Amino acid sequence: MYNLKEKIKSFPAKEFVKFCLVGGSGVFVDMFFLWLLADKKTLGINLSIAKFIAAEMALLNNFLLNNYWTFKNRNDSKETASVFFTRLLKFNLICGAGIILAVILIDLFHYVFHLNIYLSNLLSIGLVTIWNFGLNARYNWKKKQENDDKY
Repeated sequence: MYNLKEKIKSFPAKEFVKFCLVGGSGVFVDMFFLWLLADKKTLGINLSIAKFIAAEMALLNNFLLNNYWTFKNRNDSKETASVFFTRLLKFNLICGAGIILAVILIDLFHYVFHLNIYLSNLLSIGLVTIWNFGLNARYNWKKKQENDDKY
């Protein structure tokens, strides 16, 4: 039987707050690299290429901070390179899907429900944050007892 009270009690709020702070730092990383790569006063490369690189740099920043800070207590102290790179790939896939989801949601909120574009963006960011956290916490940084149950 589904017990909502137990689910709420077991929600990793501290990790969620850290995950959100890391995501906020990723915004700064993204903006910095976008400026560095795309601005005519700096490197001035193609905007689409610059955005792709900036987003990937932000994802790398977020992955490293989440791996070594947010979910530090869930990591195996003997993490191999293979585990690290598999986790990085999963993080990129989950967050990449989150970006696609965010585009769909902002369009839905703005064009279908006629909400202000900034409110639409805020709602899509909030929902995608829950998506990214939930999937990464479940599949990338499983709780130790979840890992131990498999062996």
